[in-house]
Amino acid sequence: MGGLLAVAIAMAWRIAALRVLSVALLGLVWGAWHGSVAMQARLPAAWEGRDFSVTGHVVDLAQIRPDAVRFQFEIDGMSEHGQTRPWHGLARISWYGQPPAALEPCSRWQLLLRLRRPRGMVNPGGVDSERSALARGVAAVGYVRDDAANQRQPHTPWCLDRWRASLADDIQARVADTHDAALLRAFTLGDTRGLGVHDWEVARANGISHLIAISGFHVGVAAVFGVWLCALIYASWPGLALRWPYPPVRALSALIWAFAYAGLAGLGMPTVRTVLMIAAVALARCCRRSAAGAHSLALALLVILLIDPLAVLEAGFWLSFVGVGFLMLCLQAQGRGWRAFLHELTVGQIVMTVALLPLTLWFFGEASLVGALSNLVAVPFVSFVIVPCALAGLLLLIVCPPLATPVLWLSARLTHAQWWLLEYMAAWPGAHWYLPAVQPLALLLATLGAAWLFMPRGVPLRALGALLFLPLLWPVRSLPPVGAFRAWMLDVGQGLSVVVRTHRHALVYDAGARYPSDFDLGQAVVLPSLHALGVEQLDMLMVSHADNDHAGGAPAVAAAFPQARRYAGEPARMHPAMDACVAGQQWEWDGVRFRVLSPNGAAAASTANDRSCVLLVEGPGGRLLLTGDIAADTEPQVAAALKPGPPLVLQVPHHGSRTSSSAKFLAAIRPSLAVVSAGWRNRFGHPRPEVLQRYAQAGVPVFNTALEGAVQLDFPVDAAPAATARWRRLERRYWRE
Repeated sequence: MGGLLAVAIAMAWRIAALRVLSVALLGLVWGAWHGSVAMQARLPAAWEGRDFSVTGHVVDLAQIRPDAVRFQFEIDGMSEHGQTRPWHGLARISWYGQPPAALEPCSRWQLLLRLRRPRGMVNPGGVDSERSALARGVAAVGYVRDDAANQRQPHTPWCLDRWRASLADDIQARVADTHDAALLRAFTLGDTRGLGVHDWEVARANGISHLIAISGFHVGVAAVFGVWLCALIYASWPGLALRWPYPPVRALSALIWAFAYAGLAGLGMPTVRTVLMIAAVALARCCRRSAAGAHSLALALLVILLIDPLAVLEAGFWLSFVGVGFLMLCLQAQGRGWRAFLHELTVGQIVMTVALLPLTLWFFGEASLVGALSNLVAVPFVSFVIVPCALAGLLLLIVCPPLATPVLWLSARLTHAQWWLLEYMAAWPGAHWYLPAVQPLALLLATLGAAWLFMPRGVPLRALGALLFLPLLWPVRSLPPVGAFRAWMLDVGQGLSVVVRTHRHALVYDAGARYPSDFDLGQAVVLPSLHALGVEQLDMLMVSHADNDHAGGAPAVAAAFPQARRYAGEPARMHPAMDACVAGQQWEWDGVRFRVLSPNGAAAASTANDRSCVLLVEGPGGRLLLTGDIAADTEPQVAAALKPGPPLVLQVPHHGSRTSSSAKFLAAIRPSLAVVSAGWRNRFGHPRPEVLQRYAQAGVPVFNTALEGAVQLDFPVDAAPAATARWRRLERRYWRE
């Protein structure tokens, strides 16, 4: 890093022609230094899993969930067994049960916490929570331990977030419909705590996620209010213009109101970008200089990169600046009047939909084909009707609360009608459009293609820009040949989910857990992985048994692929309905044989774990044995059902618990490779050290999803099976643990 800095300074000092490159190198050094500092600020690895007595204050708004209260906590003091520990930082905390007092923003607390470093699941197409933690400055995650010393401390300071929470509560109290109130809180304050999974699905299906929370337009409305207020004051007292010139005062008024509202709304990326653009214009007005839109956008970009270079890790950074940049490129010089306004309103939605398609697929793995139409309806109605009305209600809450109730009621009715239409459009074909994982080259070509398509008139052959979208829309797909198959053991924490794919068929074995907080691994991991891997049709969903860590995500997968056949080891405990899997069931796909080895319908298993469906997938070059959670009592039956054949890859039974993977079982089946699905630092200690010792004594290498992320297994026709990809190594990033 120091060498790059020296080279950049030397180039800028001595070689004028290379100053642009030197600025780029300086930016690289600046960002790398910030990333290094942020990684070093994380909780020391040696302290993971230990209890600390900490003091600090609550940051932002706490999220109240059915199972816990989740909040950001700024730790400013830490001790362990009475010994002070020199560490402080932002932690993401869960408090299970009922806190003794409300976790208000800025309130100070003394808590006993068990902490660890931020670590997420790593899968094809999955959300990178470790990247988000770095970008947001989260240095630790953990939960509150039961302790009598957990208590709120006095002298909590006043802060803007507490006022924000109070206004959110006032909106909730004045709007009868809970869902309408949640939407209004999102529109006015950026408070999305009341929105559920279904709400975000509707937003993604319509491509209007940018409208649900605070967008740049909201800040623009506040700035316009500042301009109107200034105009009213100067119209009432014209003599003020002799002391303070009207144009710069008007610009400053717009900036003050925009900044105040952005702070009240949580200072998200779109709001910060808009405030900085308004600040650039205000500064130009005060200096009596003109400020073009492109210059304001570039200045806002520069300021953000100087203050927080890690902002580039957030999807909102790219979507915000790239989207506004394309609008400026394509909608300039369109004249004035209602025709120009109508042109911007209609063409602008097409521009945003096409221009942001590559980035949307890159960050989220899906796009909406009805988004342009949805935005054509939603943008003007939300921006010019709902938002001004809602912000008027918010202003009245501050200055005259009794008058706010009818205004908020009207805003809620308008919001209700708009949301009804969006829910209707979310069911249209193409509302959710998925493609396999986007490659960097395809992203670059499609973005260049969008820029070429929307170049100003006069640029020749603009339509050819559409050809650069082809690598994005029709990616090359690598399918196993006939007779071969491929499997992915997904990283679902302390659970199990395996995807098996032949040349033309696909099967999902287990689907991870669903937690009381509504975090569904079937929705959050399994489905995005299927889409990223290019699985368009699922032929079978098999759930080993009904325990939550295997079956919790199954309803989400079944709902996404209703045509898939469904089998389960405990069908009576399953929802949706499933057929029973019984030893002896078998079928063949593309030269690959599938055979159920257990449970035996003639003998009832003593435990739910032993009723697990055990599935053998067999090709000419190798076999895969999926065992669910069977224990040592069932292992002899499974071993007896196996016949000699190609090399065997074993899914380690029951996550590597001490009651499974007996030495006799390993000696009988002789696996060449084993893969275990377990959660990082899980409370069961899986896989147990003694179990790993058995595999080591048998000479069987073991891959653990807690360490490796998702694991890809290839079973070719003419070679031995092998683990060909481990996602933590395949997608290595400096912010990954």
